[in-house]
Amino acid sequence: MPADLTADAGTRDDTGGRPVVPSIGRLRPLGLREVRITGGFWGHRQSVNAAATLEHNLSWERRVGWIDNFAAVVEGRVGRDRRGREFSDSDVYKLIEGMAWEVARTGDEFAAASIDELSKVIERAQEPDGYLSTAFGHDGQGGRYSDLEWGHELYCYGHLIQAGVALLRTGVDGPLADVAIRAADHICATFGPDGNQGVCGHPVIEMALVELYRATGERRYLDQAKLFVDRRGHGTLADVEFGRAYFQDDVPIRATEVFHGHAVRALYLASGAVDVAVETGDDELLAAIERQWAATVARRTYVTGGMGARHMDEAFGDDFVLPPDRAYSETCAAVASVQLSWRLLLATGDVRYADLAERTLYNVVATSPADDGRSFFYVNTLHRRRVGALPATDRHHPRAESSIRAPWFDVSCCPNNLARTFASLAAYLVTSDDDGLQVHQYADAEVSTRLADDRPAGFEMRTGYPDDGAVVLRVTETSARPWTLSVRVPAWAGDGAVLVGPDGTRRPARPGVASVTSAFAVGDEVRLELPMQPRWVRADPRIDALRGTVAAERGPLVLCAESTDLPAGRDVDAVRVDPSAPISPGGDGASLAAGALVSDDDRGWPYAPDADAGTATTPARIRLVPYHSWASRGPSTMRVWLPTTE
Repeated sequence: MPADLTADAGTRDDTGGRPVVPSIGRLRPLGLREVRITGGFWGHRQSVNAAATLEHNLSWERRVGWIDNFAAVVEGRVGRDRRGREFSDSDVYKLIEGMAWEVARTGDEFAAASIDELSKVIERAQEPDGYLSTAFGHDGQGGRYSDLEWGHELYCYGHLIQAGVALLRTGVDGPLADVAIRAADHICATFGPDGNQGVCGHPVIEMALVELYRATGERRYLDQAKLFVDRRGHGTLADVEFGRAYFQDDVPIRATEVFHGHAVRALYLASGAVDVAVETGDDELLAAIERQWAATVARRTYVTGGMGARHMDEAFGDDFVLPPDRAYSETCAAVASVQLSWRLLLATGDVRYADLAERTLYNVVATSPADDGRSFFYVNTLHRRRVGALPATDRHHPRAESSIRAPWFDVSCCPNNLARTFASLAAYLVTSDDDGLQVHQYADAEVSTRLADDRPAGFEMRTGYPDDGAVVLRVTETSARPWTLSVRVPAWAGDGAVLVGPDGTRRPARPGVASVTSAFAVGDEVRLELPMQPRWVRADPRIDALRGTVAAERGPLVLCAESTDLPAGRDVDAVRVDPSAPISPGGDGASLAAGALVSDDDRGWPYAPDADAGTATTPARIRLVPYHSWASRGPSTMRVWLPTTE
């Protein structure tokens, strides 16, 4: 296993809060007091999250009754009055976690007051033995743990514990941390070695318990997480209509070759397995997850980084089954993918995990929320064939309508997952090791920390990324002895990146890690220059749905065509592009590609010896925009993968 770098399980986190704090690993994550995003692409989204999304989510959780469910438990009416799905408790907890990170980030008074109010309501609903659920265990409801397949009791505990850990690590006042610890103790007593041998149909409790172990030093939480991981894959859960693969309960995790089944479940389970492997020194388990991640990226991941191709069961498809028009690519799966990539990066130091996290952040996570932070995509299709209607703002929507941004869904895990991700995002940018600091994601930011030998180190990061490829790191804190400042060079940059050292020396920077070791002085600058010209990419020919098409990328961004930019009445399915022609800048973050529009004439029979026989085309310049911005100018049709004129 990697060397012990942090060794802070059971000690107070004085970094301002970190979602993931392994006691062992190649890299040490920096916290919200050490890294602060100050503006730019991600700074804007953090501001919108704080000013709009947190309040919006809280308002809707009150409106649809999810918060009142806790009061209904106390008042003895929950069996009659409960509202929402069986897992709605978890969304209240995720929102509290997001608020905790926001308080740590900005001291937000609304978030602090809301945490205090919600924590007191939840505390009163907890049973003396630590059990806490609004969906089970009360008059008129099913018994405790009577439906491990679909009941989500342990899943809800997982998000409760993650909220409690966030409060512990940020020092935010409130009783919820104690509520979470009592719930964890109840889980250990109920599901320990001699107790209930079951597992939850929806993983998340595993990584939550490991993080609570890291925050408190109590070994029983890690042991229980390991039990849950080891029990998975032995047919403990019922063989439901989607099969046990839906729950990842068909094959033991060490024997699995690729992520399968429900995408969010699979990625949460893998994250928990990495946590268990790191803390127990289980190299075999860590290697299994690395193997599964690599196979999934190679065969079951969309060009956006999205995961999950099937609507029926929100699941991964078979290898190379990645239909763009039926892409599920759930927002929560993107959040889970980033969480997994981050854990693997910390454990191994391999920057390919940061590459996938970047792709997923810019092209799924950033795509889901509207500009005002008050409506969201639940799924993230790569091809929208019909113009959707503007969603009603006075009701929540079923997931079947989730190809439009809507203010709320009957399953609203995604808005709350986004809220906690944006609030804590600074903790996913920079790490340290014995030699220095490593930059994994680019943003306007300020970094101030101490190296392993307690020397100060810090820098300002300034960039117009992702629109501009220049990233400037200006040293603000240092010491007399040399240390190393490293930057990730994304795989998409090919051989076009350049690293400029403090002395002005320029050298090629190949994909991977580029480093400068120096006795830095305050004011020294390290500059990374990334090639930002747009490029065409083609899919593996084994992806049947994408043969004969290309997609455009610029930097980390996937581009798309929208009907908004076509002549009136024309649809994106009429677009053809010439991949031999260069893509030129078009302004406003857009690019222009050489192409054509297919005639609207109906041939009467769509099949012929030559598929293009009788089909007229009109030369056109096709405007391509960042995929994350699609539908921001009103309802539209959209396409990422474009047929060619070849």
